[in-house]
Amino acid sequence: MGALIYSLCALTALTAFVLLWRGWRSTQAAMLFWSALCFAGLTVSNFILVADKLFLPQVNLLTLRLVLTLCALLSLLFGLIWGDDR
Repeated sequence: MGALIYSLCALTALTAFVLLWRGWRSTQAAMLFWSALCFAGLTVSNFILVADKLFLPQVNLLTLRLVLTLCALLSLLFGLIWGDDR
């Protein structure tokens, strides 16, 4: 059951990234770019979670996942604070 939930979370983050990226490419709105960048990082983090829990249970990838998630959220925070939305 955990494998299904981890995979669905990764696919949801990937879907959000694709939709935000497509929106940014059509409108060039800065917040869509920063949100897409955040979800790209969250997607990678979720896929590493799937690999960590399902395929590599003997290897602890928690630190890598946390660093990627922090970078993704910091990119969104940067866009919220310093992003100029036209």
